[in-house]
Amino acid sequence: MELNGVNPIGHEQQQEFPRTIRNSRLRRGVYILPSAFTVANMLCGYYAILATLDGKISDFEHAAMAIGFAYVFDSMDGRIARWMGTESDFGREFDSLADIVSFGLAPASLAYAWGIRALAAPNAPEALHLTELGWLIGFIFVASCAWRLARFNIQGMAPGGNKYFVGMPTPAAAGMLAATVYYFHGVPVQDVRVSLLWLALMVALSVLMSSTLRFFSFKDIPWTRKQPSLAVIFLGVLLASLVYFSHLMLFIITACYTLHGPIMQVFRHFRLRSRSA
Repeated sequence: MELNGVNPIGHEQQQEFPRTIRNSRLRRGVYILPSAFTVANMLCGYYAILATLDGKISDFEHAAMAIGFAYVFDSMDGRIARWMGTESDFGREFDSLADIVSFGLAPASLAYAWGIRALAAPNAPEALHLTELGWLIGFIFVASCAWRLARFNIQGMAPGGNKYFVGMPTPAAAGMLAATVYYFHGVPVQDVRVSLLWLALMVALSVLMSSTLRFFSFKDIPWTRKQPSLAVIFLGVLLASLVYFSHLMLFIITACYTLHGPIMQVFRHFRLRSRSA
């Protein structure tokens, strides 16, 4: 309605209303994108559990690959949320619940089926004890995963920036188990001694997740800045190695990441002792 040719609302205000509606719709859509990657992360974990239940050699390998893809999706949802400015408490909690499935339940189930169940099939007393020990350690791994996620939601990164995680990240611990299964092409363990070493690895990963050791986060790498030519060449060689030698390279990368936290702590301890001496 106009009075004597004058618009009481104003032309600019009329244009502002539809713009506000469009922005609100866009913002609701933006929140969907990081959540979609979180759902994809959870879907990979769910598929890994189902493949583990099938129990064939190819299923074990596919389950390990699914956990690896879950790691990729998990690393992308947070970055996309920060890039778009859509971080929220809901997204953080939703991501943690998805991580429980993909990096807690899925790798623990895969570890038990691949390293214990096939070996403990015969009805022998030793096999029964190994089975009981296997599901107990698997539960410890899941509980440590939940502990690590809850602590991260409260405390966040290590003091002083985003350079270090406090405790081994749950995707890295799950990746160590999945990469080992993938390295052996899903062929299950058939030796009791190897099975015990496998359980010892799960205990070590559980301790590392619950510990206060520092692990590199790689969040401070300036990906958008110019890098030396050698860095570009190294990245190209690494990607080519992952394509052609994925079984070996993924195992080496996850093993190095698992070991670097304790090794850095040892060097840090001796450096502090030398300074105080």
